[in-house]
Amino acid sequence: MEIPILKTRENEVTIPVGKIFLEGELIIPENAIGLVLFSHGSGSSRFSPRNNIVAEILRKKRIGTLLFDLLTIGEDTIYASRFDIELLSHRLIEATKWVRKQEACKNLDIGYFGASTGAASALNAAAELGDQITAIVSRGGRPDLALDQIEKVKAPVLLIVGGNDEPVISMNKMAYDKLKCEKELKIIPGATHLFEEEGKLNELAKISASWFQTYFQKAYN
Repeated sequence: MEIPILKTRENEVTIPVGKIFLEGELIIPENAIGLVLFSHGSGSSRFSPRNNIVAEILRKKRIGTLLFDLLTIGEDTIYASRFDIELLSHRLIEATKWVRKQEACKNLDIGYFGASTGAASALNAAAELGDQITAIVSRGGRPDLALDQIEKVKAPVLLIVGGNDEPVISMNKMAYDKLKCEKELKIIPGATHLFEEEGKLNELAKISASWFQTYFQKAYN
């Protein structure tokens, strides 16, 4: 399916992956400087309210977004599938390849935003795709689930964790130490795992947008 327009508006898309199809929403602002694919955490979907808030702020910064379901409705009912990092990574890679074939996206730099376990699939996919990925952000992520591949990641990585999310802070520090690329670990004081506290999710979104802008702008210029 070709996406022929560049002006901001919703685009429902269907992404073929082998014999199955993944539903998504692709929105590209006018004069976009890049495109971010969202890799959701276990049990989440393209309708994730938190990821949609982040996506809206990214679009205001001229960054396109693709929110899509990494699993079909049937697959999502299987608990083990939600934690199948290898499967989710493969789906993200295939979605990235699909994006590259779309007329509206083929010249855009690509980034990943991974939440919770989705951060692991984002890092695995980036390790596989190398220079094709320009920047990565992890929100309350589990990058420790990608330790086998993490040293291969070339794109700059920003790990964002809530200051009150102590177990996940430790997991992110472990992953941070293994990353060989440009990297930063940002801890947001007063935030818990889901950044539900007032203003914390918006703070995270703005930090994420700045990270993508920095690296998309370098490539764009």
